[in-house]
Order: sequence, then C-alpha cells, then structure tokens
Amino acid sequence: MTNFLEQEQVVKQAVQQLSRLLSDLPQVQEFQQLAEKVAANQKIAQLEEAIKQAQKDAVQYQHYQKPEAHAQALAKADELTAQYNQLPLVVAYREKMLEVNDILQYVTDRIQRGVEDLTQTPPPTN
Repeated sequence: MTNFLEQEQVVKQAVQQLSRLLSDLPQVQEFQQLAEKVAANQKIAQLEEAIKQAQKDAVQYQHYQKPEAHAQALAKADELTAQYNQLPLVVAYREKMLEVNDILQYVTDRIQRGVEDLTQTPPPTN
C-alpha cells in the first residue's frame, strides 16, 4: 500500500511540473493574455449578449408559432454572430486557442503512448 501511495505522490508531482511547464510556454501565455482581453472587451460582451438575446427570441417565437418573427430573430442572430466572428481580437483568440489545443493534444498523445508502452512491456525478471 505504501508503494502505491508513493507512486501516487510521484505522479502528482510530475503532473504539477508538467502543468508549470505548459503554463510557461509562450503560446499558452499569449492565449491567456488574449483571453483576458476578450473578457474585458466591452464590444465583445455586448455582441455576445445581443447574440444570446436574439437566440432566445428565436426560440420564444418558434414556441409561440410565429414563423416570420422566428426567421427574423435567427437572421439577426446570424448577422451578429458574423460580426462577432470577424472581430480581430476574437479571430486572434481562436487562432491561439487552436495552437494551444494542438500542443495539449501532442502532449496528451505522448503521455498515452508512454503509458501504453509501459503497460505492454513485460516486467523485468529477476
């Protein structure tokens, strides 16, 4: 039992170290900075709120069987979403998010392969 607890502690330390290493990557730091800028941007917040409201309106109009109003609310939501998707800060944020996601996917794949290699290798005979 002690051996398992020791191994668990070693794994926790390795995860913490990996987390620190990943958070120190320039791509991750840039992503975090962009995320803060997006969260603090008033225009983005207003557009997000307007999109949500148009979507809620569309659902409500559909529920009350008002097809013309439903179509108009959907068109408005689509228009606002297109504006949102073209904002330079949103574009930069999404690009950086994809880059960081690729890094995380690579690390995850490497860990998975390492674990698979360890579990498929027969234990050494003494």
